[in-house]
Amino acid sequence: MDNFEIILSILGGLALFLYAVNNLSDTIKAWAGDNAQKWLSRLGKNDFTAVIVGAIVTTILDSSSAVIILTIVLVNSNLLTFRQAIGIVMGANIGTTVSSQILAMDVGKYSPVPLVIGLLLLVVSKNEKVTNTGKLFLYFGMLFFGLYTMERAVEPLKDQQFFVDWIHGLENPLRGAITGAFVTLIVQSSSATVGMAITLAKKGLMTLPAGIAVMLGAELGTCSDTLLATIKGNRNALRTGVFHLLFNLTSIIIGLILFIPFIALVINISGNANIERQVANAHMLFNIMGVVMFFLFIPKIEKLLFRMIPDKAIKVSVPDAEVLS
Repeated sequence: MDNFEIILSILGGLALFLYAVNNLSDTIKAWAGDNAQKWLSRLGKNDFTAVIVGAIVTTILDSSSAVIILTIVLVNSNLLTFRQAIGIVMGANIGTTVSSQILAMDVGKYSPVPLVIGLLLLVVSKNEKVTNTGKLFLYFGMLFFGLYTMERAVEPLKDQQFFVDWIHGLENPLRGAITGAFVTLIVQSSSATVGMAITLAKKGLMTLPAGIAVMLGAELGTCSDTLLATIKGNRNALRTGVFHLLFNLTSIIIGLILFIPFIALVINISGNANIERQVANAHMLFNIMGVVMFFLFIPKIEKLLFRMIPDKAIKVSVPDAEVLS
C-alpha cells in the first residue's frame, strides 16, 4: 500500500467514524425522545445529582458536546439554573470517557454484525421505533468499521520514518496537546481524536506519553462548538460555555504541569493492561480527577462567573418632567 492509498484509507475510515458519531447522537436523541431533556431539567437538583445526570446522559447519547449544547439550550430557556449547568457539564466530561473504554476493545473486526442487523431492521420494518433501533445498530457498526479501517490503514506507517519521527515529537506534552486541540478543532469530535490516538497506540505507532498529550489537547478542542452554541444566548448560557472552557483549560494546565506523575499513576492503575487500554484509562482518570478537584468549589465558581459575566443592566426610561409655568 503506497502513501496515497494509506491517506485515502485513513480519510475514509475517519469519514465513516465522524458520520457515525454525528448521526448516532441524533438517532439516540430521537430514540430516547424527550427523556434526556427531562433528566437534565428534573434530576439535576443538587451538585452531586447534576454531575451524575450529566455523566449518564452523555454515556447514553455518546457525545459530551451534544449534552453540553442541550444544557446551554435549557439554561437559555430558563429550564435549568447556571448552578445545575455547572454540575451537568462536569458530569458530561466523565460520561464521554466511556466511549474511549469501548474503543480500546478489539471490536472492529466484529463491526459487520451490527451493520447487517441494522440494515435488516431498516429494510424489513416501517415502524419508527424499529427503524430507529436499526439506525442505532447501523451507526454503531459504521463507527467500529471506521476505526477498523483506520487501524488497517496506519499499519504500514511503521516503516515511514517521517511519520515515526512526527509521532515521537508528540511525546512533548505541549506539542502533543496543541496537536490534539488542532485535530479536534478540525474534526469537531474529541471522541474521534482520542479514538485515533487509541488506534495508533494499538498498532504500536504512539507511545503512552504521546497519547495522553493528544488526549489533553482534545479536551480543549471540544470547547469550540459549545462556545458557538452560546452566541445570542442569555447571560447564563454564556456563563455555561465559558465555564466549560475554563474548566477544561485549567484541568489541562494542571495535567501538563503534573504530566510525568500522571503517566506514572496511569501505569500503576492500569497494571498489565495493553497500551490502548492505558490511553483510555488516562482519559477516564483525567476527567474524573478534574471533576473531583473542582466539585467542592462549585459555589465559588458560580460566584466567580457571575462577577466575570454580570447580568445586563436594565435601562429604565424616565419621562421628562413637565416644566410648570
